[in-house]
Amino acid sequence: MAQYENLPIYKKAMDLAVYVETIVRGFPRYHKYTIGSEMRALSHRALVLIVRANSELDKRQSLLEARGKLEELKILARISMELKAFAGVNSFECLVKLNNEVIRQNEGWLRSLNPRPQADGERACIHGAPRPPALKA
Repeated sequence: MAQYENLPIYKKAMDLAVYVETIVRGFPRYHKYTIGSEMRALSHRALVLIVRANSELDKRQSLLEARGKLEELKILARISMELKAFAGVNSFECLVKLNNEVIRQNEGWLRSLNPRPQADGERACIHGAPRPPALKA
């Protein structure tokens, strides 16, 4: 079994899951058991996927799934803010900040798995688009 406790992304994802638990506790009763439970489940699932990715040979699938769960969490946080479920704006801002940090680390891990080879002086194309043909002088 691979060690995951020392991974920075694991630590941030754990902080996120604990923070979600804390803020959902302060939600009004209706939102606590509807959107709050979904937020809790998504943060837990993202954490589990990060742990799974660390122990798998092909990490890409788990990391992509974790990215999806984190994006869903971001959407639910925004909906919760619109519904005024948060106790204050600060708790929403902290949640979004933590979530974005985990997303950034996830993206970095994904990029490190698939580095793009580049020729001298060439830039990589966005989203795998074909390169334009070279101009002949």
